Amino acid sequence: MCVNKFEPKCIFLDLDGTIVDSHQAYIEAAQIGFQALGQESPDVSVALEIPKHMEQGLSLDGLVYGDLKKFIKAYLQAYHVLTEGKTKLLPNVSKAIETLSLRAKLALITMRHVPNHVVVKELYCFGIGKYFSSVMTGIDTIKPKPSPEAIFRCIEKFNVKSVDCLIAGDSVNDIKAGKAAGIKTVGLLSGLYSHKELAKEFPDLILSDLTKLPDALY
Repeated sequence: MCVNKFEPKCIFLDLDGTIVDSHQAYIEAAQIGFQALGQESPDVSVALEIPKHMEQGLSLDGLVYGDLKKFIKAYLQAYHVLTEGKTKLLPNVSKAIETLSLRAKLALITMRHVPNHVVVKELYCFGIGKYFSSVMTGIDTIKPKPSPEAIFRCIEKFNVKSVDCLIAGDSVNDIKAGKAAGIKTVGLLSGLYSHKELAKEFPDLILSDLTKLPDALY
């Protein structure tokens, strides 16, 4: 079945880079991490490369020099605080989420290692919390993305089949998790990853941002 004619019963969405713009939080968290090491703030390019390496479990060698454990601790503590005030909805994403919610159950799966209620509160502050039937953070699973654990748990909860599900996100981990779960995958260019980086994971579709998803699917 062609993906642009696919009608999913459940759509899994990422948070950072998919629904909200987290660039400023990433940059300031990196600045705080470097300050903890007594070093000057990094270039923006370095600051935005750090979260990509961390979420993929890649080494920070070449990006961070010094006590890596100290840096990571300061970075993560800062990031989880900064996301409460430094993130903002990506343009027109609220309307897209509303439209998608009328056609499928929506579930949010984020790698943020924070209590579930923190993310739920953020979604409601942005006025989009009511559209999600499930929200799962990094704390809610034994293995976060790219593990398909969260996807499988939602599939069971919603009593749907994998073939009737789709995941859309800006990260290679979203695509990897979706493929591991046997569902359709859509890469979005609204976050940290380039078209080339997403294409390497062979998603079913690559779109500029979430606002293009309704038209691409229905």
